[in-house]
Amino acid sequence: MHDEFTPLLGSTDWNAEWKELQKLRRHADDAAFWDKRSATFTTKDAPNLYVEKFLEYAAIRPGETVFDMGCGTGALAVPLGAAGHKVVAADFSQGMLDQMRARLDEAGIRTVFLKLMSWEDDWTSFGVRAGMTDVALASRSIATADLRDALLRLTEVARRRVCITLATGSSPRVDEHILAAVGLPSALGRDYLYAFNILAGEGIKAEVRYISSTREDTFATPEGAYEKLAAMIDDSSAVQATDAERERARANLREWLGANLVPNEHAGKPDCKGVAQGAWRLAEPRTVTWAFLAWNTDGTV
Repeated sequence: MHDEFTPLLGSTDWNAEWKELQKLRRHADDAAFWDKRSATFTTKDAPNLYVEKFLEYAAIRPGETVFDMGCGTGALAVPLGAAGHKVVAADFSQGMLDQMRARLDEAGIRTVFLKLMSWEDDWTSFGVRAGMTDVALASRSIATADLRDALLRLTEVARRRVCITLATGSSPRVDEHILAAVGLPSALGRDYLYAFNILAGEGIKAEVRYISSTREDTFATPEGAYEKLAAMIDDSSAVQATDAERERARANLREWLGANLVPNEHAGKPDCKGVAQGAWRLAEPRTVTWAFLAWNTDGTV
């Protein structure tokens, strides 16, 4: 006689598990954090492979209207507006929206409409309604306690298609390869798998592709490099370890940096965001891989 078996794929409440996972993670950055961070963003971003790939995979058709939730400084909204699309771009950071407004004004783009709005707000009170645009986007911006609600809100807004990106690891701030090198395996969140399974539970067939982007980290001093990377070791949402294990990892990190931190030949020159580069860099750029998920809302495959 066989023991009773309950398959996890049929019994797990993926959104409930997501909510529990968020309780273990660091609190999401608030609007004030991003207002301050926006001051470091330039209005003349360099060519961005991530943006190019996102727009390629999104396959937005000529003349389609777009809703961009969590738009930041307009990495997607600005080129879409330049291409003639009408875009409703929403973000909870006024600083980010101000930076985008400067970019739009400089380029003479008049088809992008900005809204100071969060994931948790009542979108209808801001004029964001069901079937408002052809396409809805959320690029690296879904940081909510209720993932199902966020996904279904986007689905409701879009008449034809939804495109999002989520981390394939625990966080873009955490490098699983560095953690492994110092003896700490990261507790990878695999956010995109939660989204895929939640959508499947709703009968939505999402396609999945991947976009890799590099992080050109530079540092003013070797000690500054250590302090920044040691923050990964102390991130309880990414690493499950004892105090003794973390202490050993910090010692290992100093040794690792001794072999992997090199003088930066471009020190002082602006990076892709216009910020002056530090005197030191990692020998090999960090790579962050994002999962691109898309699904059609008009019944087509």
